[in-house]
Amino acid sequence: MDGGAAVGDPVTFARATIAGAGLAGLSAAVRLVEAGLTVRIADSAAQAGGRCRSYHDPQLGLTIDNGNHLVLAGNRSVAAFRATIGAATPLAGPDHADFAFADLASGDRWTIRMNDGVLPWWVLSTRRRVPGTGALDYLRLAGLLTGAPGDAVGDRIDATGPVWDKLIAPVLLAVLNTPPETGSARLTAAVLRESLLRGGKATLPRIAEPSLAAAFIDPALAWLAARDTPFTPGRRLRAIETLGDRATALDWGAGPEPVADDEVVVLAVPPWVATALLPEISAPDAFHAIVNAHFAIAPPDGAPAMLGLLGGTAEWLFAFPDRISVTVSAADAIVDLDREELARRFWADIQSAYRFSAPMPAWQIVKEKRATFAATPEQDEKRPAAATRWRNLFLAGDWTRTRLPATIEGALRSGETAARLAIGARTR
Repeated sequence: MDGGAAVGDPVTFARATIAGAGLAGLSAAVRLVEAGLTVRIADSAAQAGGRCRSYHDPQLGLTIDNGNHLVLAGNRSVAAFRATIGAATPLAGPDHADFAFADLASGDRWTIRMNDGVLPWWVLSTRRRVPGTGALDYLRLAGLLTGAPGDAVGDRIDATGPVWDKLIAPVLLAVLNTPPETGSARLTAAVLRESLLRGGKATLPRIAEPSLAAAFIDPALAWLAARDTPFTPGRRLRAIETLGDRATALDWGAGPEPVADDEVVVLAVPPWVATALLPEISAPDAFHAIVNAHFAIAPPDGAPAMLGLLGGTAEWLFAFPDRISVTVSAADAIVDLDREELARRFWADIQSAYRFSAPMPAWQIVKEKRATFAATPEQDEKRPAAATRWRNLFLAGDWTRTRLPATIEGALRSGETAARLAIGARTR
């Protein structure tokens, strides 16, 4: 016997332990505390935030994010989470769904200007769509919404032509962090249904400014602290003991600590950590890199908040008041390059994109070799559900079965799901 409640006892969980203080873990913690559970949360890192972390960089003399994480105005879990924790710092972004692009090789520039409503009449306007395209060119995108569950994007639509090259490919590369033609059509369709198909207002890009910490992490920690929910940094979960259908003990490095009968465990760690702790679970095992760069210089007047680039090394530029930041998705080909070489390449792209010339300022390169799982149909199938075969143990993370790519929205939803299942769970 494992010392737990007898089968069939209607015991509700009264407390929770959460391993991992990224957005998935924080989301789960907030929802569990709301439901009246006593919660404790720990993370192996020195600070909360996981991949969405901010820190003061002495080389730049600035507080920066590890990467540039974009959300959309229609992201319901982002809005709900921020409302609950009282996040006062607004997310920055344009009043309309405008996406500016520049081709550094040809010199061409264009801006996609989506209308606010659901009917996409913007494709009828030559001033709003990709130059050199017609309205009928956009009809083929409907193919992304139908087909077999295991289809890649390239199986459903023709991955060629100006609409693909100048709009769909760069956007999907950023959304999926996977070469877009090999990305999951099912995940792509889910994103389209929650953004483009709901109109421009739902597709408004939103950026955490001045930082991810200010927009998400700090207010979440403050909200939890005000409700006597401790966060312990620098505490790594090293082992989980199970017996029958329960997790029975957690080892944080000082020996096993029993899991109480009324205690639920939420594992909100990266997939490779989760499978090391629980080899029985399925999880994605292929990943793509992201490379980010930050330059300590104010952008030129009139620079768009976001600028998509073609024909260079940099893919997206983000203009903050005190810095210019670069993001390259699915960056496996450049992630191992020398940091200074990357900085020089990016700075050359920035000068070309913004049409100015200046000595390279202080810079920082941030590399994430396993930034997200590869969002292919094969890897999507390996994503586990939040519920496990252990009735008091649940999974959270953007790599779990959220039906979205690895995004902030997906991470927050995974925490909501784990909390909802824990709140409603009963012993079997």
